[in-house]
Amino acid sequence: MPLERDIRFCRSADGVELAMALYGQGPPLVKAAAWLANIELTRVHPFFQPLLEAFSGSHRCITYDSRGCGLSQRHVDDISLEAWVRDLEAVVDSQGLERFPLLGVSQGAAVAVAYAARHPERVSRMILFGGFATAYFSNSRSDPRAIEEGETLISIAKLGWSTASPAFRQVFTSKFAPEATVEQQHAFDEYQRAAVTPETAVRCLRAMYSINVKKEAAGVRCPTLVFHVRGDQIAGFEKGRRLAALIPGARFVPLEGNNHVPFATEPSWAIFRDESLAFLGVPTAIPPSAPTQPSAPQLTARQREVLRRIAAGKTDKEIARELGLSPRTVEMHAAGAMKALDSRTRAEAAHKAAQQQLLAP
Repeated sequence: MPLERDIRFCRSADGVELAMALYGQGPPLVKAAAWLANIELTRVHPFFQPLLEAFSGSHRCITYDSRGCGLSQRHVDDISLEAWVRDLEAVVDSQGLERFPLLGVSQGAAVAVAYAARHPERVSRMILFGGFATAYFSNSRSDPRAIEEGETLISIAKLGWSTASPAFRQVFTSKFAPEATVEQQHAFDEYQRAAVTPETAVRCLRAMYSINVKKEAAGVRCPTLVFHVRGDQIAGFEKGRRLAALIPGARFVPLEGNNHVPFATEPSWAIFRDESLAFLGVPTAIPPSAPTQPSAPQLTARQREVLRRIAAGKTDKEIARELGLSPRTVEMHAAGAMKALDSRTRAEAAHKAAQQQLLAP
């Protein structure tokens, strides 16, 4: 069932009209818009609907469509990181917010980072998912093949974004959600078509592929929680790890999976939701009828050491080097910990161990 929302409008510094959607009640939580945005469809999107449901139960969630997208003004002169940050500033100012937590997903993470660096007095906390500090065209050490891939994706968007056949857009769908069902693929394809025109898609992609917020990331001063999926094909896992490393004191949470952002049916989604709500200070309610929790599982000292490093996003080879073990032995300790914690993935095991305070040095 679609969520109830309140649609409003404001204007950016250059006069561009922006559409906003507000969900829930409570203290504000602002989500920086990514370039693919459509508040008409976001509340029924297979990723964003669960996200809005999760956060609007405790917060007044404020979302908006990027310039040129969704219900915002479609014909605009400027599409760039600078313009996207100005739009976020306009949305925040229109709501009279003084201090608030900020959420950034995908390209919206870079917008959130830039805003937080410029307005440290206003951002209390920041959650980033699937973000990156540099992209295809902005890395000082860009591989020519990476630049060629970026140009190829832009050409594909230019050729096939508006066609009835999803063949061209399927390239983006497959990179965004390679494990999506047929129904989920269809929903994402429709979301892409409704969000932007072909011309705007090309301009947004070129602007996104030119993003560089390394300097801004180093200037962030608020507590920051960074999530990234290991098999991400939109922004590789190393992009997320590097972004977290650039932000002083940021906590990095690696998630298992291959989709750029997980669906609510994936274990990684529950980890993202629970960790984010805890980070925002939302207490976890335990029903009165809930059974008494069993005693904490027993982990060996070595299993705890391995899980601690898995939680930090390190590979088996890196863990093996640090602990003086073979990668195979690391795998065995990780498997033992997963069994002891009744977990299906390493990330889930690390999450459970952290919740039960089993990873303290």
